[in-house]
Amino acid sequence: MIFSKKIILPQTWMGGGKFRFINLEKDFGDKIDWNYAAFGKLWTYNLNYFEWLMQEDISAEDGLKSIHEFINHYDEIKDGHEPFPISLRLLNWIKFISENDIQDARINEVIHLDAWRLYHHPEYHLLGNHLLENGFGLFFAGNYLNDDKLLDLAEKILRAELEEQILPDGGHFELSPMYHQHMLFRVLDCIQLIHKNGHYSRQLLPLLTDKAEKMLGWLASMTFDDGTIPLFNDSANNIAPTSGQLFAYARELGLHVKKTELKESGYRRLKNDRLDCIIDVGNIGPDYIPGHAHADSLSFELQVDGRPFIVDTGTSTYEANEVRQQERSTSVHNTVVVDGCNQSEVWGGFRVARRVQVDVLCDEKNHIEAIVRGYSDKNISHTRRFTLENNSLIIEDEVKGSHATINNICFFHFYPAVKPGYTSDISIITEGETSKKVMNFNYAPEFNKHIVSDCLEVKFDKKLKVSISL
Repeated sequence: MIFSKKIILPQTWMGGGKFRFINLEKDFGDKIDWNYAAFGKLWTYNLNYFEWLMQEDISAEDGLKSIHEFINHYDEIKDGHEPFPISLRLLNWIKFISENDIQDARINEVIHLDAWRLYHHPEYHLLGNHLLENGFGLFFAGNYLNDDKLLDLAEKILRAELEEQILPDGGHFELSPMYHQHMLFRVLDCIQLIHKNGHYSRQLLPLLTDKAEKMLGWLASMTFDDGTIPLFNDSANNIAPTSGQLFAYARELGLHVKKTELKESGYRRLKNDRLDCIIDVGNIGPDYIPGHAHADSLSFELQVDGRPFIVDTGTSTYEANEVRQQERSTSVHNTVVVDGCNQSEVWGGFRVARRVQVDVLCDEKNHIEAIVRGYSDKNISHTRRFTLENNSLIIEDEVKGSHATINNICFFHFYPAVKPGYTSDISIITEGETSKKVMNFNYAPEFNKHIVSDCLEVKFDKKLKVSISL
């Protein structure tokens, strides 16, 4: 099979037995422990993905050595035998050996074993990006092994899940810009595979092309001018390929960006020459799979003159702990906490119980208005209005409810080095507050990375107006 590495991923194999995933480094020395669990399951998964085969400085000899080290301990593998890491390992092994024209009977035998293990255990119980990754893994394995049975299941999964998971405006339905980048990367790889190898998989090409071009359009609408994405829901930097890498890859494949208006994904963008605001006015995601959702309705990110100003606080862990719970909560997003409650009941790392509903009331070029209803068992609603003027962004909040006393707090989380109230050319004027103060928060632009920054906390009764002006 013919395949060329088009996107260079960040360095995670540091040489020898040393690896660095999600900002945690481990040197195994002469013997890699493929079941190493001290850093949590996500780190173990990364070790078993073999994505370091896609980094810049790895030779065919080094890659083969690590693959054979894994094969030598194949029967001892635990987490790495689960369908999700199998899916990614199949992709990465097949891409690596195809690019380097490697013929190796032992590797082919394990690819066959993994492919059929995956064939019998697709993640229908998890659905979402997991099942879609299963489809991509089976697609690569079926083409590599020239196995029509694997390809039949791959096509069945990919057709159903791409139609389900890619929304009409091009966004991935789990509403994480990072996962959107991941899924687009996989679609582009499948298109390259078909272009270079043909086979009967070519019948999938129209679907893959259509979805890729819509996904490119959504990503273009969601990427700031500095090339970064907003870190809504479960998103972090240095995990997925960047938007710039994906756009360049798509151009090489002859694909076009299908410009679509942000709609079904629940995001909107207000932009002029100096202010650039991306807003979340959607529901938390698909009702049956909200695992990567945060309680962040009506939150936003803002850039000024192409530089981050107000940011989402990010995601630093997938472990079911206090940090994870906090990072999914309403108070660490740029929205309003009503009566001390999370908007939606996030729990257990990847669970959501009762959840709010969001309706867009006004959707214009320079004015967005939406309402959140359904705060737990309370008869409360929160309406937020965004208005973009030449030199200012105006945010108006109104809370209504049957409770005699409602305590509301609006939060604004600032990019590191931005000091609210001390930035000479940007003013933040509040009207209607009962009190306000600046406090610290942990900004998490990457997994296991925290930067202390400033947050403006504004308390109010029922109405608040905030003007951010240049």
